[in-house]
Formats: sequence, structure tokens, C-alpha cells
Amino acid sequence: MAESSSSGLTFKLHPLVMVNISDHYSRVKSQMNPPIAAHSATATTTTNGSEAAVETASSSSSSSAAAPSPRVFGCVIGVQRGRTVEIFNSFELLYDPETHSLERGFLEKKQELYKKVFPNFYILGWYSTGSDAQESDMTIHKALMDINENPVYVLLNPVINPAQKDLPITIYESELHVIDGVPQLIFVSSSYTIEVGHTVEAERISVDHVAHLKPSDGGSAATQLAAHLTGIHSAIKMLNSRIRVLHHYLQAMQKGDIPCENSLLRQVSSLLRRLPAVESGKFQDDFLMEYNDTLLITYLAVLTNCSSPMNELVDKFNTAYDRHNRRGGGGRTTFF
Repeated sequence: MAESSSSGLTFKLHPLVMVNISDHYSRVKSQMNPPIAAHSATATTTTNGSEAAVETASSSSSSSAAAPSPRVFGCVIGVQRGRTVEIFNSFELLYDPETHSLERGFLEKKQELYKKVFPNFYILGWYSTGSDAQESDMTIHKALMDINENPVYVLLNPVINPAQKDLPITIYESELHVIDGVPQLIFVSSSYTIEVGHTVEAERISVDHVAHLKPSDGGSAATQLAAHLTGIHSAIKMLNSRIRVLHHYLQAMQKGDIPCENSLLRQVSSLLRRLPAVESGKFQDDFLMEYNDTLLITYLAVLTNCSSPMNELVDKFNTAYDRHNRRGGGGRTTFF
């Protein structure tokens, strides 16, 4: 496999594609490996004693550990504008492991349905899971060339690597190379960027849903809020430290301690223009409006909380006042 692609294409990958592939893999894996080891171990303890339970639990854990990770397959769709390929969405496909091929009828039906909903999207390639591209993947890749003459291959590595800093996503293209005097198609990796600036509604809903998922350990809403605020604080702290580095660098350049580089100054100027202007009039108006709305909601909540005990007090006062009138024989009415 070559180091990198030489096609010159620019790939933009939307987060919804990664969410779809990860969800597809998680569902297939949970269906293949249901959590029954604990139940079988408990049942064996009840009938045959603790030694049989330990044996059953160990055999279940060893069998689950030895089970290979499943592979999932699907198509990626999007648009290509010139030399820029933007992958917006994906859908699942049926795979035949014996023939190493995709079910073509299912693919054509899904393509027709997606074409009605997204008329501007085209099949750009396919996706799968695994640590690296396999030889059998080229069979699927070649089968899609009648739909797209140069399909892309999006590979997600489901194995968690704590030392890895980059996303476990690799995008491959196919190139014709001469190997031992024989022309062959091989996979070559391509660089890509995550597109977060221009997202569709379905993508925003999916990403927002994933971001608000509760932790598996049953953490409370306060725990989630604390973790969210901690992440925001860390991001702001990191941004502040980077801005300080630029500020010190520009001060040293202004004093003449370091030579002036116009190309670097242009990059700094372009970067600073991306930062929000906090002192602008629009920001002050938006901030005051948001602040006043928050205060108003807080005041309404306080009034609502106070109205409930006030109503109870009025009811008790009217009840006591009415009893006092009946005992005294007066004709006065209640207070409220």
C-alpha cells in the first residue's frame, strides 16, 4: 500500500458519517455478543454450586474474548465540486462473506430511496470497519466502479487506542500501480478534514443527541454538567495560553528582539480575524438580551415558587375565617 494519494483531491468528512458507522458497528457487535455470561454464571451457581459457576463464567469470557470483531459495510454519499469531495451521509449495505460482495439489489433500492430525499447527493464510495484495508476489500471496491469510476473507501478502526491522538478514520483511494511488471489497483491513503462549519439539520440533531447521552455508569445531570463545564474551561484556558504566546511573539517582534516575517504576520492576522470580537456593539446587544432573558426566567421561576405557598396560605386563611363566621353567626364573607 502506498503512503499517500497523488490525486490532489480534497476530502471533507462530516461528523454524521462517523456517528453512523460507529452506531452500525455497535449494533452489530451487541447482536453478535449478547451479555449472557453473567446470567449463565448465576444460574449455574444456583444448580451446581460455586465451582461450576466459575467454570461457566471462565468459558464464557474466553469464548467472548476469542470472538473476532464483526465488520460492517455501507455506502457513503455526498457531492463533488471540482477537486473537493464532501462526504455528507452514509447508509448500510448487506454483505455476503462467502462471495466477498455486496447485495446489488439492496444497494440499488437504497440508492433510489436516498435519491428521492437527497437529489443532489451521489454515491461517492463505501465504508467498513477494521484496523487496515484487506485484500478482499478490493473486490468490493471494484464492484462499485460502475457507479463511481473512482470510489473512496472510508475505514473506521473500532479498536480503542488510548495513545492515539487522531481520529480512527482513514480514507483510501485506488490507484493503478505497476508491481512486478503487472498493473494492479492498490489502496492509497488520503488526507481529510472534518467539516463542522456547514452542517445539515439531521447532522446537528444526531451530533447533539450523541453529545447529550448519559454516561453508562448512571451519572447524574449535575455530573454531566460539571464534566461539560470542565471541558469548556479547559478549552478556554488552552485558547488563552495560545493567544498569550502570539502576543509575546508580536511584542518581541515589535521591539526588534526577533526579525520581522511578513508571511507569519499574515497568518497571525488571518487567525485573529477568526476570533469573535467581544467588544463589538452587536456582541453587547446580544449579551444583554440573553442576560435579561435569563434574569426574567429566573424571576418567573421565583414568582411561581412563591405563588404555591401563597395559595396554600390563602386557602387556610379562608377556611379558618369561614369557620369563625359560622360560629359567631355573622354575615361576613371570606377574605378571598
